[in-house]
Amino acid sequence: MNALSRRAFLATTAVGTLAAAVVPASTLAPTLAHASSISPDEARQIAMDAYIYGYSLVTTDVTRLQMSNVAKAGLMSAPLGSFFNVRGYPPATYRGVSATNADTLYSMAWLDLKEPMVFSHPEIKDRFFNFELIDLWMVVKHSVGTNTTGTAAATYLFTGPGWKGEVPKGMIHIAYPTRYLGVLGRTYALDTPEDLAIVHKLQDQYRLVPLSSYTKDYTFVPQPVADVGIKMDEAPQKVILALGVEGYFDWMTRLMGTVAVPPAEDAPMLEKMAKIGIVPGQPFKLSSLDPAIRAALKDVPQRVTDKLNETWATLGKDVNGWRVTTTGAIYGTDYLTRAIWASNGWPSQQTQVSVYPTTYVDGAGVKLDGKNNYTLTFKKGELPPINEQGFWSITMYQIDNGLWFYPNALNKLTVSTRNSFIYNEDGSLTLYFQHESPGKDKEQNWLPAPAASFAMTMRLYWPNKTPPSILDGSWGPPPVMKA
Repeated sequence: MNALSRRAFLATTAVGTLAAAVVPASTLAPTLAHASSISPDEARQIAMDAYIYGYSLVTTDVTRLQMSNVAKAGLMSAPLGSFFNVRGYPPATYRGVSATNADTLYSMAWLDLKEPMVFSHPEIKDRFFNFELIDLWMVVKHSVGTNTTGTAAATYLFTGPGWKGEVPKGMIHIAYPTRYLGVLGRTYALDTPEDLAIVHKLQDQYRLVPLSSYTKDYTFVPQPVADVGIKMDEAPQKVILALGVEGYFDWMTRLMGTVAVPPAEDAPMLEKMAKIGIVPGQPFKLSSLDPAIRAALKDVPQRVTDKLNETWATLGKDVNGWRVTTTGAIYGTDYLTRAIWASNGWPSQQTQVSVYPTTYVDGAGVKLDGKNNYTLTFKKGELPPINEQGFWSITMYQIDNGLWFYPNALNKLTVSTRNSFIYNEDGSLTLYFQHESPGKDKEQNWLPAPAASFAMTMRLYWPNKTPPSILDGSWGPPPVMKA
């Protein structure tokens, strides 16, 4: 998707609607009488398709609860309707969101759009920032930031389904099809006390207030913490697996019947799911199905989880062993790609904001393993091509039902434009990826790897739109070579 200029963004959002045609749940009564004619294998396939279809929805809602069902702001959590601002990079032990970055300071808020909310940010010059606006289906139709809406101070009005009202002067209106909205901010920061202090002052000016209190004195009061029946400190993938078949589909249909009504384009999928009793707004009961079908559905959660993990490693185009994908943020009816992103890279960004090549293998196609030593060399003048206000990095991940930081003695999670590298005599740059130190003279270019299998993600924030560019394939990451 091409970057939106501020003027174009205002023109498309000022009218204040993202009208979403929806499918009434009343038209989707379960056809369980028909289910008796469905074979167990067919029922399993329908359930797997349905599980994939709803995976981004359930993942996003679990993530919302884990981040916002709290009494006060913490490291990566804050009560509904307020920001948490991370003051430093997430620790290596963090397990909240798979494949998180260590390049920017996060600022995150979950909003209940039962009442419209006003969001504002100050002018931010000379540093990259971006706020993804994530609905419950994990769709990112809009983002606010340096290369999408500009650097000037701005105020936005976010509204939920069915809102009708007058937009106050000076506000940019964006309407959403789901009741809950995630506002995920990233602000670039050097890992120095001086630069972190500057970013902290910016974060303190990221404001949220209900529309009804916009012109009044407003004191935020958090909602009471609720018992939502899930572990609040476990990776969402494991939480979802623990729901089982009935718990998962019951959660999914509850959301679809209330706060995340499906769009009209999903009608064929809803019709298919109804054949085994998966209907928006109606509880899902395994007991209503034939015993043979119940048995066939038992392993659906693990089957789908395995499929999502396997296909994540092959998503996109293979470029020297790196998987380069420019799909994400907006999915249409590509439910599998959406689920893959939800499982391993929640929530994904618009490609004009960032592109994340990921590799699990070396240049010969062999899986990366910490028992081996690896190098990657950028030729002179061929570092990742980014806008002058953008940046690039490579992050190390250990693999465990998702991608997670690798704790190491140096607490070094990335190599990036922040580092002072040692270049080769010909002007090229060689980076080292291995478990043990490559030697004191090379440690500036070293990213520690776990002793077992691992993966790496290269991030290009604000990638070039013209050659050389990763967006059109005129530039690609060089291969990781086994030493």
